[in-house]
Amino acid sequence: MTQKQHSRAKTSSVDAIALLTEDHKKVQKLFQEFEKLSDADDMESKQALVEMICAELTIHATIEEEIFYPAARQAVENEDLLDEAEVEHATAKELVAQLETMQAGDDLYDAKVTVLNEYIDHHVKEEQNQLFPQVKKAKLDLEALGEKMLERKQELQEEMGLSEKDAVEDDEEAATARRRTPVRAGKR
Repeated sequence: MTQKQHSRAKTSSVDAIALLTEDHKKVQKLFQEFEKLSDADDMESKQALVEMICAELTIHATIEEEIFYPAARQAVENEDLLDEAEVEHATAKELVAQLETMQAGDDLYDAKVTVLNEYIDHHVKEEQNQLFPQVKKAKLDLEALGEKMLERKQELQEEMGLSEKDAVEDDEEAATARRRTPVRAGKR
């Protein structure tokens, strides 16, 4: 992590759930862009979009598995929901791994992207409609958790060599997540 990223992560707080929700929206937009290209012959654009989708999902799954899910397991009583989320991650990772070895235009490429999209859509709905409300009720310190997650996310982006443009876009998403975080009396 660069000094600039480190200081940004330390000086501003971000709600963990808002950060994850912003990630969900970003990936959903990327899948929508892919769908628009699905009948087109622009294989280069398809490939680039799928590479970005795979990178975003890899980073997102990592911060959930390393930071968010362990905290949620300690805070909520619904182990089944978290177990399902981890199994869904494993299946999504398998599709991501397959796509990372393929090229746009390969047999089943579009089909695998479509199935991954459907799978992620189901996973996102379960998280946002079931898990996130339970985590909010558990009164976790979502700001401290969000800061850890944002720091780890930035480290992963750097490790993956994502461009400055991508990092700036993610910083803008984090800022959006911060703006959506309600300020509660005595919390800050």
